Amino acid sequence: MKKRVFITGATGHMGWATVQEFMSRLDRFDITVLARDSKKNRKLLAPIQDKIRIVWGNLAKYEDVLRATEGADYVLHIGGLVSPKTDYFPNRTRNVNITAANNVVKAVLAQPNADDIRVCYVGTVAQTSDRNEPIHWGRTGDPICISVYDHYAISKTVAERIFVESGIKHWVSLRQSGILYADILKNYDPIMFHVPLRGVLEWATVEDSGRAMANLCEDWVSPDFWNRFYNIGSGPEYRLSNYEFECKLLKAISCPRPEKIFNPEWFVTRNFHGQWYADSQVLEDFLHFRANVPVDEYFKQMKRQLPWFFSLACLAPAPILKLAMRPMAYKKKWGTQWWIKNNDTQRIAAYYGSLEKYKAIKPWAEQDLSHPSEEAIILDHGYDETKSRDEWTIEDMRQAAEFRGGKCLSESMTKGDWRTPLEWECQFGHRFKASPVLVLLGGHWCPECLPAPWNYDEIAKGNPFFAQVWEPFHKNDPQPNFYPESILQGWEGDDRELRIES
Repeated sequence: MKKRVFITGATGHMGWATVQEFMSRLDRFDITVLARDSKKNRKLLAPIQDKIRIVWGNLAKYEDVLRATEGADYVLHIGGLVSPKTDYFPNRTRNVNITAANNVVKAVLAQPNADDIRVCYVGTVAQTSDRNEPIHWGRTGDPICISVYDHYAISKTVAERIFVESGIKHWVSLRQSGILYADILKNYDPIMFHVPLRGVLEWATVEDSGRAMANLCEDWVSPDFWNRFYNIGSGPEYRLSNYEFECKLLKAISCPRPEKIFNPEWFVTRNFHGQWYADSQVLEDFLHFRANVPVDEYFKQMKRQLPWFFSLACLAPAPILKLAMRPMAYKKKWGTQWWIKNNDTQRIAAYYGSLEKYKAIKPWAEQDLSHPSEEAIILDHGYDETKSRDEWTIEDMRQAAEFRGGKCLSESMTKGDWRTPLEWECQFGHRFKASPVLVLLGGHWCPECLPAPWNYDEIAKGNPFFAQVWEPFHKNDPQPNFYPESILQGWEGDDRELRIES
């Protein structure tokens, strides 16, 4: 009997790659997708409309999600608002992505076979903020630390918590890294400068990502795979600094190197997400999804998918190309140089540390553009990690809570019961409930302390666990960072219908 798989976000890059992967497996799977009824989506899905079930609707509407979920054996929740669009609509991003998570969970739990349904939630590397050298290696369970102004990451962190604590019996959270797909070469947005030059990412190709999603639905997947967190990455070949990535990207679109067409100060020096994964092999060992295409060959493949006129960039002199890039650095409200020109002190503090630190940025000839260290620094999670989760006791919970500056208020727990929420208290006296697996393996902590506002300086003072990722880049700031809730005001109107833009 065929398995029935419901895929959200099927018309987005990762979702479409997942659908394409299933096209060769239709002898074993029946596929349902939920898609907005638009001309673009109708055209995209037309060639396969007779091979899969299409539910035209909206992830933000529960009735639509419920219709698509009915009869499912697997639910792959990939859909949602994503960057860079999320930068422009912070309130809407939080509303849409969190609403979608609640709808999917509610629809799964409403099914008569709810305990048998396997649910995959796709999270993001952005949940753990910037991890520049020397802490540029990360793993699941590291502290949740969302970059200032990153409302996309807030929405994904809240949504992940919703899935883990929902009562769904079989869930998994796959945190997606930067994803490589051909259209990324076309991106022309201020976000291109919101990355530190020596920041890092372990990129994941869109094909590997789609293959991972399809493979997790196969019979051969170990039962031990479920109810855990994983990082998605395409492996050592794809561990690049942002400068190295820029070089490969510009070469693919026939442009000169970064030094020829950008100014170094256009790039921020911190407050963007990214890490090399010390644990991405764990997911590969479970799902065997990597094609292991050499990274330079993959960029060549992406280039071959571009329109022919992109190759004409090689005919333009570097100064002309630099003039073409400059507007993104100076774009109103979002360009890094607009912040400097208009003395946006909060953005400058978040992304550069201070105006003085911005002015101290060295010219290209003096920039350290070396490949970051391959030696992994592993953060302390504050409990005995040699124990399996089935061996956890209340003493492990107390130890973990103390390292987070708080307390485990529950007096007891059943040994190995990592599902049942316990009661905790953070350093500020906020009481909350969370399961041991969410805290110890997911890196989550107090939901009331989740930004905005970003109170990271004060949190780091009393939370050694969190301080590991905050203090290396902020302990020498000339003044405390303060990012009030008012940053949410005046940027957008949220009176429109909530829609999932795939």
